[in-house]
Amino acid sequence: MKKVFRLEDLDCANCAAKMERCILKIDGVTDAKVSFIGQKMTIEADEVKFDEIMKQVEKTCKRVEPDCRIVR
Repeated sequence: MKKVFRLEDLDCANCAAKMERCILKIDGVTDAKVSFIGQKMTIEADEVKFDEIMKQVEKTCKRVEPDCRIVR
């Protein structure tokens, strides 16, 4: 399953790259792209576990960039 999310308050390209690297390490994620310029995140992951994976993605994003919010 592949979904695109809008990001709010992502402050720098370095944080976007760090988020992307961390998200790719989450079990069940097959691809992830975080765009600072577009303020978007694309996640491709196991459809059966997608909701659980997104909880981990949100925690990861908050750890890297506490002000960033994923708009579902």
